[in-house]
Amino acid sequence: MAQVPLAIVSHKRQVCSLYKRALRNLEAWYDRRDVYRYRAVQLRARFDENCSKDLGEGIRLLACGQRELFETKHFQPRNFANSAGGCAFEREVIPPDWVLDYWHPLEKAQYPEYFAKREQRKKEFVTWWEKQYGKPDPKDLGHH
Repeated sequence: MAQVPLAIVSHKRQVCSLYKRALRNLEAWYDRRDVYRYRAVQLRARFDENCSKDLGEGIRLLACGQRELFETKHFQPRNFANSAGGCAFEREVIPPDWVLDYWHPLEKAQYPEYFAKREQRKKEFVTWWEKQYGKPDPKDLGHH
């Protein structure tokens, strides 16, 4: 789902994306920094020599570049730890807001401004909800 396009992407943006993905691919292939930099400069020169072409030729070159990247893709690409596919992706669970309602009053007393603002915002939300959807029917509150 991460690769689902949500809008039409311009040609320039597609070229920039291809360039970045090609650099990341080079990074996976060459672990020595000097070799990687040499290859990165060569890659940039290839992109720069084609930047002044007309749009039709640019579209053809973009398709060829995407095909070349697919064919030279590293078999085990590097992933950032917190990015999708990384070893720490979604590892930290963020607790939902309602957990704070169960804090002991002495714990809440340590952060008086925060909890005062939070109670104010909860009241504002209830007011907004009732304005948007109406008040709940007392018969539907679970007294069967």
